[in-house]
Amino acid sequence: MGYACPVCGAEQADAEHLANHLAVTASLGREEHESWLEEHAPDWADRSPAELGAIVSEHAEEIDTPEFEGGHAHGHEPGRPGGLEDGIAQQSRGPGRGSLTAEAEDVLQEARELTRRMQSDASDDAASDAHDAAAEDADGNENA
Repeated sequence: MGYACPVCGAEQADAEHLANHLAVTASLGREEHESWLEEHAPDWADRSPAELGAIVSEHAEEIDTPEFEGGHAHGHEPGRPGGLEDGIAQQSRGPGRGSLTAEAEDVLQEARELTRRMQSDASDDAASDAHDAAAEDADGNENA
């Protein structure tokens, strides 16, 4: 028996996998997962996967997970439908992911331009400092 994530429904093999899914997803900036954890396990970041699993599994729907030769199907097998890759793809299609809004694209473009200017100014300053140092050497002044 496994669990469905109470936030996104992603199937998890057991309580520890559910705890890891919630914590990692929250840590990656998924606000829905983080808010859920803050509500149900406020000290989630300080708990081990086993401790957190015991808490979060109480709030998750128990589901049947397929058994495969050699143990549980934890979603680690590459290319298996419903596996890790499908889970990541499903999460990346959620709100807050995907294409940027026009406003966000404008902000990123402005940040790129400011970064380019800062780098250009820094290299201009370095070139000017080198030129000044060379001019002092040419005049016979000692550099300290």
